[in-house]
Amino acid sequence: MGRERGQATIETVAAIPLLLLAGSVALQLLLAGYALTLADGAAEAGALALAAGRPARAAVRESLPGWAADRAEIEVRGGEVSVRLRPPSPLPALAERLSVTSSSYAKTPGR
Repeated sequence: MGRERGQATIETVAAIPLLLLAGSVALQLLLAGYALTLADGAAEAGALALAAGRPARAAVRESLPGWAADRAEIEVRGGEVSVRLRPPSPLPALAERLSVTSSSYAKTPGR
């Protein structure tokens, strides 16, 4: 009986790293999804600012939380506002691969 209890302990200890890895992957995917939601909202805020005749870049930056504003790349072409956002990640290369992009369009004044 004692040997079986010891085996169960070893199996449990061996499973902990796998559980931690699975949790880390799930958390990283949730963060990528959250980044996409933020990029969508920021692109829309930029397009609305363009439609109102205001600067889109400033509107995008103001709509993002502090950590995301530093990780965002904003491109404005005509009436299109694109926001590329890198989610938080412990590995910079992983954040780069999981980056998300969202675009929004607006009819600009005078067009």
